[in-house]
Amino acid sequence: MCVIIVKQKNKPLSREVAKTSARKNPHGLGIVWLDTFELTRHESKEYGVLTSDENKNRPFIAHFRYATVGKISKENTHPFVCGPMTDELLMMNGTVAGYGNKNMTDSQALANELGGIQRQKWAEHLKVKDVNAPNYCRFVSINTRTRSFQIYNRELFTYHDGVWFSKANVLETNVIAVYGTLKKGYSNYHHYLTGSKYVGGGTTKNKYPLVKDGLPYVINKPGIGHNIEVDVFKVADQTFKDIDSLEGHPIWYKREQITVMVKGKEVVCWLYFNPTVELKPHHKFLKTYTQEYRPYKGYSFDYTKTYRTPVTKPAVTRIADLFDDCNADDTGTGFNALKECNDSKCNTNNFAFDGWGNYYCETCGEWYK
Repeated sequence: MCVIIVKQKNKPLSREVAKTSARKNPHGLGIVWLDTFELTRHESKEYGVLTSDENKNRPFIAHFRYATVGKISKENTHPFVCGPMTDELLMMNGTVAGYGNKNMTDSQALANELGGIQRQKWAEHLKVKDVNAPNYCRFVSINTRTRSFQIYNRELFTYHDGVWFSKANVLETNVIAVYGTLKKGYSNYHHYLTGSKYVGGGTTKNKYPLVKDGLPYVINKPGIGHNIEVDVFKVADQTFKDIDSLEGHPIWYKREQITVMVKGKEVVCWLYFNPTVELKPHHKFLKTYTQEYRPYKGYSFDYTKTYRTPVTKPAVTRIADLFDDCNADDTGTGFNALKECNDSKCNTNNFAFDGWGNYYCETCGEWYK
């Protein structure tokens, strides 16, 4: 997991990308400021330090951590000193098998090992398999004495708007409007969209025929039917590709860009139409799709409830300021009013403690104090 961001001078990093990096990687933020080579460590929710008026033009290398090996604590925030080479620091994105323990990260264990290896051999030594991905881990080393840095396995990084990213999942540049089983809280939402940014609920600016014939689909006939109720998400490229595959784009469903009204704002979104179906006289046009009540192995799951509601448990204080500048209102995500997670798949085993008194639900992406 994790993400490394390498930003050079006068190359802006958007606040939204910084916020997404914090949301997906909530366990600590380490920054090496490349104009001074000063190291600072922060909570992930302090992502605003990267885009503040004071720092927005400063070059830096930042690491947002998602803990996989080693405890969640401030001292386990990257980068790590490379053993006796005290002027060499290492940041890593990935997980290395056999390194680290319940307290020490695999990144620190590898950094300690690098301290005993000749510097010119580091590139080959860092061709290590990421156990959670089909390729190598990604690294950046920083030398505070020579004021230089090096990116390893650079071909796995993404270069976007003048900034290097070790993982592209923080670049949620695609906006989609969904109306069926991908809606928030419905079945395919849990498979595809729980890690994506929920912008809000809305309606299509134009009327379209939404038809349910087993599964729901929209026919691209503007002016017929209703202003359809949709949920709007921002998704990264890989999620976009996964949803294209789910929908059979462009053979079965075909996505087209349309305008959606979200809290009074016009948002251009991709929406999946079904071009294989013609309108028939018996078709009933729907304004919204509701996933039906389904029994499963003796338990009942009511999919008609799109949004979670509070349960009677001891109140907790929410950390709402982590997500404070969405393009559209966050109403419906649970950040404004929800006091306790009530997702049927969430439980205390899904909560991670960040070492500063904050808790993060890894199932639904909620913060608690």
